Amino acid sequence: MTKAVVAGGLLLVLLIEATVFIIDRRWALAASAAAVVVFAMVLRDSFVGAGSRGAGEPASDDALESLQRWRSKTEATIRWADSSRASWDRYLRPRLAREFMQATRITDPAVLAATGRMVFGDELWPWVDPQQASWAGREQPGPGRDALEEILRRLEQM
Repeated sequence: MTKAVVAGGLLLVLLIEATVFIIDRRWALAASAAAVVVFAMVLRDSFVGAGSRGAGEPASDDALESLQRWRSKTEATIRWADSSRASWDRYLRPRLAREFMQATRITDPAVLAATGRMVFGDELWPWVDPQQASWAGREQPGPGRDALEEILRRLEQM
């Protein structure tokens, strides 16, 4: 995209220079202005063109795709939080524990547990603690969205 813009800009400059040499000076300003307006319209259409693409062309908007991926991951995370303990232990606990361990840079399990109890409290730490995942009680409900929100809030404050 930027190569096309640079090439278009250089072409515009060359066109204006040629216009000044070829036609009379009093028409040079009008011709140059017209060329700039046409270039600006083409440039605007290329930036806005994502919305006016044909139905057969795939959208290549990386920001939109990234936002859609983030949204689907967030929706899945919320579903796991509201699901069973098995889903929490399989999907959320490893993520939360990894984030906590990276934020604190603690590798000793005893120090990690003590720090986790200080940061999350006795109610939330069992849902983050990587040592608490077990097969027993896998069908019990997970802690839910409220607990996930509070854990994430405390992680952000670190």
